[in-house]
Amino acid sequence: MNNTLKIFSGRSNPILSKRIVDHLGLKLGDVTIRTFADGELWVKFEENIRGKDVFIIQSTNGPAENLIELFLLIDAAVRASAQRVTAVIPYFGYGRQDRKDQPRVPISSRVMVDILTATGADRIISMDLHSTQIQGFASIPFDHIYSRMVLLDKLKSLDLNPEECTVLSPDVGSAAMGQSYAKRLGFHFALIDKRRYAPNKAEVSHLIGDLKGKDVLIIDDMIDTAGTTVSASKAAVDEGANSIIAVATHGVLSGSAIERLKSAPINKIIITDTIAVSDDKKIPKMDVVSVADVFSEAIKRIHKGESVSALFNL
Repeated sequence: MNNTLKIFSGRSNPILSKRIVDHLGLKLGDVTIRTFADGELWVKFEENIRGKDVFIIQSTNGPAENLIELFLLIDAAVRASAQRVTAVIPYFGYGRQDRKDQPRVPISSRVMVDILTATGADRIISMDLHSTQIQGFASIPFDHIYSRMVLLDKLKSLDLNPEECTVLSPDVGSAAMGQSYAKRLGFHFALIDKRRYAPNKAEVSHLIGDLKGKDVLIIDDMIDTAGTTVSASKAAVDEGANSIIAVATHGVLSGSAIERLKSAPINKIIITDTIAVSDDKKIPKMDVVSVADVFSEAIKRIHKGESVSALFNL
């Protein structure tokens, strides 16, 4: 790795950022980020980045200041004459607002991409977007990588019997992801037809597939309020499931998610570290696996001008 590569971290997930640079044998760059008494943010790169290949790591989950922080870091890097600025966004916030589904609403994910581009980002890297069409909003390269390789390793370590296991997609939107896991693990596949009547609220309609006596893996891109996951777990139990493992890339875990997960008939929860999980949200049946090696490999290949297509496969 040559000395033109510089990696900096925002404040949304410094632990993941540290793990990424550790995989690369590097150290995080020196940057100062302050929040003033009135809530305004101030950032400064404390080292020379002129002509450098700069990667800025920042998940954009709430609060909204995580977004502002990223925009300011990108602008500061551009104004400091960085040769290239790449926004590394493990969790892409506003990814669910990807279409105009009713009158007088914004396409918020498009707005986020537009601002990233306007502030001077040359490239974006993100993982397991809620909607892959977000890539099409960008006029700059947008690399979409997947957590599947680390989650598959974790699932294989559980020594589950393929003949007795079924991957359950909790809604149609997660079907492609679920089928991918089922194919690679040699598991059966089932799908829940879910009807959503209000934001962050879900109701199970009916099940397509057989779960009786099966060890069930509920796989989705995220667990937010956990309504979808818990509804799917209850439906699986009603259909005679033997055990339930919930798997998701992004542990948003908002609202009463933890309380719901604690009381749900779920034996194990597996998420990744794209979003920092605070201690008060960690429960005994939750395992957090790191995606640092996936991001470090993507950063290394992009820096060297090598293909990253091996990380794209769904």
